[in-house]
Amino acid sequence: MDRWRNRPAEDAPDGLILFDGVCLLCSRWVRFTIDWDPEMRFRFLSIQSEAGRRFAEAMGVSPDAPETNVVILHGRAWFKSDAALTVLAELRSTRRLGLLKRVPRWMRDPVYDVIAQNRYRLFGRSDVCMAPSPADRARFLS
Repeated sequence: MDRWRNRPAEDAPDGLILFDGVCLLCSRWVRFTIDWDPEMRFRFLSIQSEAGRRFAEAMGVSPDAPETNVVILHGRAWFKSDAALTVLAELRSTRRLGLLKRVPRWMRDPVYDVIAQNRYRLFGRSDVCMAPSPADRARFLS
């Protein structure tokens, strides 16, 4: 069984995105999603929070060395490139990028892995988690 294949997650909140809160690329991804999600469909949970650690462990993601973000949508958990493309497919302005899911995962996920393994070196790392603006604070779970 492929541990990163999408799977049922009926008990998790729909629209939840688990992300690495100290990763600057991941924080930019969250900011991008907020900016392009006027319906406020997505909510965010930093893996560095206590709830984020518990959720990551439940999803099989190491909270100390995450290899993937997690997106919960329509009762399913999505990982790696599927997670990013699932979000893009839901955002009105980027919906067409969701068509990249037609490219086989065995081709997409190695690219995702190279970026994920080098994200701190390529994009930077913060000593503290992303702090949402007061207007966006309600979209962040803790």
